[in-house]
Amino acid sequence: MRFIVRKITVLKALVLALGLSLGAQAPASIDTYEFSDPGQEALYLDLIQELRCLVCQNQNIADSNAELAQDLRRKTYEMVKKGENKDQIVEFMVARYGDFVMYSPPFKATTLMLWVGPVLIFVLAVAMLIRVIRRRPSSNDRLLSEEQRQRAEQLLNQTEEK
Repeated sequence: MRFIVRKITVLKALVLALGLSLGAQAPASIDTYEFSDPGQEALYLDLIQELRCLVCQNQNIADSNAELAQDLRRKTYEMVKKGENKDQIVEFMVARYGDFVMYSPPFKATTLMLWVGPVLIFVLAVAMLIRVIRRRPSSNDRLLSEEQRQRAEQLLNQTEEK
């Protein structure tokens, strides 16, 4: 019994050591930017949350460690420090990278499918589901007719007699 307890304790220690060593190797790049004005810092933080990482595509530039995201954070910082407002910075990013750089792109002809596409796909999926459900035979259609029932009884009786 002591052998099993020791084995479990050693196994727990190994798992703990492995977990700690893997966590320590996680890369972490933290940009530290100094702001003289809390308003500029708030604008910067707001912008890096709204701008999409074009490499990762499912992260904003605040959460991404990609080199492009680091460059975008640095460029955003420089523009904020120069005193440019949110609209000017967003306009610059959209002009350079397209509407896809925004998590919430503006509603216009070029972004129509981004806004309407998910709704359209959902409506089509619901329509197909309704169609499949309506075409399924009802439980009454599955019942045997009287002729089929008599034939089944005859077959069962024949096998019992043998």
